[in-house]
Amino acid sequence: MNELDQAALARLRDGWISGGAAFEFAPAEWKEVAAAANPDERERRLLAIAAQALDVALRPAAPKTLKRRPPLPLLALPMLPERLRPSLRAALKYAADARLKTRVAMLVASRGFVLHPMDWMPAVTDQDSPEVYAPWIDWQAGAEGEKRSGREQLTAETWDDFYPAARRIALIDLRRTRPALARTLIETKGVSEPAEVRLPLVELMRFGLGTDDVPFLKSLSADRSGKVREMAGRLLARLGERGNPTDGGPENPIAELAAFIEEGKSGFIRRRTTYTPIKIKSPAQQARRAELFASCYFGDLVAHFGKTESDFIGAWQFGVDDNADLFLVRMVSASGGDAAVACLADLLVAAGGRLALLVLQLMLRLDGGRKRLLIRQILNDAQNLAALTLVEGAEAGWLEWGDLTSGKTLSALRAAVSGDNDIMKRSAEQYLETMGFLATAATAEKLIGEVVAAGLPPASPSLGLLRLNAALAQNQSHR
Repeated sequence: MNELDQAALARLRDGWISGGAAFEFAPAEWKEVAAAANPDERERRLLAIAAQALDVALRPAAPKTLKRRPPLPLLALPMLPERLRPSLRAALKYAADARLKTRVAMLVASRGFVLHPMDWMPAVTDQDSPEVYAPWIDWQAGAEGEKRSGREQLTAETWDDFYPAARRIALIDLRRTRPALARTLIETKGVSEPAEVRLPLVELMRFGLGTDDVPFLKSLSADRSGKVREMAGRLLARLGERGNPTDGGPENPIAELAAFIEEGKSGFIRRRTTYTPIKIKSPAQQARRAELFASCYFGDLVAHFGKTESDFIGAWQFGVDDNADLFLVRMVSASGGDAAVACLADLLVAAGGRLALLVLQLMLRLDGGRKRLLIRQILNDAQNLAALTLVEGAEAGWLEWGDLTSGKTLSALRAAVSGDNDIMKRSAEQYLETMGFLATAATAEKLIGEVVAAGLPPASPSLGLLRLNAALAQNQSHR
């Protein structure tokens, strides 16, 4: 539509708005169509022509930058039934951030459904959402054309046929089943990718990590990206490969870190070695110690003292310096071997109380069994319930009713929702949201009854995920 056409239509519109006739303002071609009719009919004919021109014939052309998107891909699981979508929306509305909303999607996926895209969509950068949503992540990234689904085999020839999220899932599967093939693909295809793509590819080597991966990881010491070199170094450290120099010298970071740790002896009959963090004298020392714990590798530190990783962990004096305990646990999580991580997790869980919460720093390195053990430990000691909201990587829908009744958690929740302390009530409602993710359907249903009987309003938004959890089981029984 050109400017003259727009101006003519504008004159017609203004004439009608003012209550007058617009025939004299019409283009000559339009007058020929309307001239034979009476005055009222003329205006009606002009109005019809104008409407046709504005709404159909003279629509603005689409901008050249506009691109047609492919249809939203179908997912491998069926959509959540329509009757459950109100419960789902209530649970999503109560979830305070993207991490908690993703947990809602994880619970639903564990019961065999996916969410409607108008209710929830994973973000383009989301790597924690259930794997079934990978096609939607790639679609949001603006990928075009027809590419392979996750059911196709990822090879060097089909590498470019996979969108990034689908490729990531395929590589994780290969690292778990055929790690050598996945390593070869990462090595041959990843080298040509930019650093922001190479880094997450190398990070996937943590799945199925083994000694056969050492040559490739060592080759990354010459990678042009510092972050890639650092990631490869930490993965090598987990395999027992030495990373930092251990020779003496004032500039040796391992020796400097070891100077913050006092080696001693304990016991009268059976003397054993102990390692105790020394008392920090200034904020500058505290900052330097934190930097060294973060940058050095655990294997190099224990080698400096001539110990194995498990022996060093057993000799560490927990409780002397809370910050040093935290730094050590993070160090083990980043660069300790699998045996060291398991040893440390078992030690902390057995200690209970505040020390058990340090296991949260190890969550990404723990297997499902140890994660469940940690969660049960937290539930047994109701004073640490706040840590439940920090648990990462836990499975959905496994917590049994006996896990709640065997400890102090249930009585603590009852007391919180029936009392007058608003802070405790809000905290209890957050715990109920976490329970809604962890619990089995039967546990969710029982827990709703318990807290409502204790005084929580039945319409409380904090019950949303528990209600959805229970309803999902009912829907499965009807399928």
